[in-house]
Amino acid sequence: MKKKKRWRICYLIYSLIIIKLIIFKYPISELLVISQSWGEGFIRDGIASANFIPFKTIMMYIKYYETMNSFENLIGNILVFIPLGFILPRAFYKFNHPVWLVFFSFVFIMDVELFQLVTRFGAFDVDDIILNMLGVILGFLITKMIEKLRVQIAYRKEGIYESL
Repeated sequence: MKKKKRWRICYLIYSLIIIKLIIFKYPISELLVISQSWGEGFIRDGIASANFIPFKTIMMYIKYYETMNSFENLIGNILVFIPLGFILPRAFYKFNHPVWLVFFSFVFIMDVELFQLVTRFGAFDVDDIILNMLGVILGFLITKMIEKLRVQIAYRKEGIYESL
């Protein structure tokens, strides 16, 4: 199997895991109860409970770090998207360029958040988008640092490094 194809399969599996972790995190029975409440005004209620103010939730988690599961929420929202910044450039050549990676990742994350807003299978929070994008960027930067180290190690083995 070609390397790109393996990475594309990894991307598909990763996407399914993200959908399960973020959108379908509740038991099916709870999701059914939520879906039965869909009706007129449902989306309006979702919008009313959403956070559209950047850093509002982040600051709340920092302020009340002792009484809330702040660390898990802040770090978790970053960590869960680090693999996207690692997998996408390997699966699709175009995502080696940071602009394309950031654009696609933003669209992917927005899709998840908007789905939560419309279905109420979670809550829309602009801070989740910020933290998730930070995770993607960290994953991409880590990938680039690893690639650079690999090149330097290869050059050292060949004795070429001194001339660089």
